[in-house]
Amino acid sequence: MESQAKKAGVDLDALKAGGFIKEVGKEMFTVRLRIPGGRVPVSRLKKIVEVAEKYGGEFVHLSLRQAIELVHVNFKHLDDVTRELGLADQGIASCGARVRVPVACGGCEYNPNGLVDTQKSAAEIDTALFGIETGHHKLKVGFAGCPCDCPKSATNDIGFQGAVRPVLDKAACLSCGICVKACPVGAIVNGEEKEPLFVPEKCIWCGNCINSCPSGAWQASKRGYTVRIGGKWGINPLVGTLFATFLPESHVVDFTKEVLAWYVTNSEGLGRIRLGDLILRKGVGSLLDHLRLRFPDHTVQKTIPPRVIDTQTGLQPYPIPKEGEMCYETDNRSEGNLLPFQLLQGQAGA
Repeated sequence: MESQAKKAGVDLDALKAGGFIKEVGKEMFTVRLRIPGGRVPVSRLKKIVEVAEKYGGEFVHLSLRQAIELVHVNFKHLDDVTRELGLADQGIASCGARVRVPVACGGCEYNPNGLVDTQKSAAEIDTALFGIETGHHKLKVGFAGCPCDCPKSATNDIGFQGAVRPVLDKAACLSCGICVKACPVGAIVNGEEKEPLFVPEKCIWCGNCINSCPSGAWQASKRGYTVRIGGKWGINPLVGTLFATFLPESHVVDFTKEVLAWYVTNSEGLGRIRLGDLILRKGVGSLLDHLRLRFPDHTVQKTIPPRVIDTQTGLQPYPIPKEGEMCYETDNRSEGNLLPFQLLQGQAGA
């Protein structure tokens, strides 16, 4: 294989670092395409189909992270695939200990639930950070336009979720009760005279009250991203927990850079360790203190560690890692798991 690689002008180490995945079949590879936010222009999609028909198998695979994968591509055609896709500005994704291609929902462009422009944010992260080496493990970023969290952003290393804080203009309110029915969590209730009463500690910042109000009495006092950090999937999944609220869309790249900087620095000497496992080892306070230096108005005052999901047995939790211990198998349920999200919202610095 190495001699063939030299003849083809392809570095096998570069293949491993890039989006070329060795298949079971001899000399066969899967080529993972770089598609930030899962959005592909139709003109580019036509080129992908053309290249797939020319060099691939009878089908393509849609990965769970919104990538198109060309399967059964012979090693000798990898340069051809890369070159021809490049004619349509279609790049190849990355693997290994790097910042991966971000995933995102449709955002606010055409989805009535969307609160932020997730596609724009995903494109900005992809442009600024795609492929940057972490030195330790993969780093995945996900964007959800609202608390429905369709892309499962909380299971990314850094998950951004659209949020809006409502405020009621009582003078404009019709007391029609529509907002009470629209609220999915009982954060708005009827008063004695049928006027809406806001219960902020229950609010999940979904914006349903604003979208449903016929008089415009409900308005947005703040809008931006809720940020959860430390999620991952795999053998020992983690759900990321709250680190920032109402982060402006314009701060997404800088915020991600700061998380990445903390990760790289604090992982020194620890080998292959994911961000969430590092937070479990170092404690949430270290990352909060780091983020507060740059984002004091949006970093929460306190939070809880990433939450472990025991999908393997459902019985015995993994031990909490101590300093100097390996931390691939971790669980913090013994700490009194799942402090309600509403309580964390009340501790937010915003």
